[in-house]
Amino acid sequence: MTDSATRRSVLATGAAALAVGCVGCGSESGDTKTEVASETATESAPGSTTAAAAGQELTRTSDIPVGGGRVFEAEKVVVTQPSQGRFKAFSALCTHQGCTVAKVANGTIDCACHGSKFHVADGSVANGPAMQPLAPANITVDGNSIRLA
Repeated sequence: MTDSATRRSVLATGAAALAVGCVGCGSESGDTKTEVASETATESAPGSTTAAAAGQELTRTSDIPVGGGRVFEAEKVVVTQPSQGRFKAFSALCTHQGCTVAKVANGTIDCACHGSKFHVADGSVANGPAMQPLAPANITVDGNSIRLA
């Protein structure tokens, strides 16, 4: 009877730990859509705060190659330029297991942990094991400056 009770306790504890660990799983799929980067904005939106208060400058538009992008590890964001003058931003956290994506190359945002790849144009999955797209992130493009929104 003691073995049976111990086995149940271990199984129950393990199941509870697994459930707690999965609480955040899939939350990056975005039940609500977040507005993505301004396409070619040159001013802040009406009613918005100043650029300094809205966010820090990440980079200059000239630093983001057309068809490519750049990972900003500290800010956990990746900025891409799918076509000339059109900028997008996504969470740099892979939706498979939360690793920070490593690079942008050949039209995809690549995670080195398990090989997932995401399209630079919309963050959708190009290659698994990730099954959910990268979450959109907000940026503003003000002249030649790209800032977190």
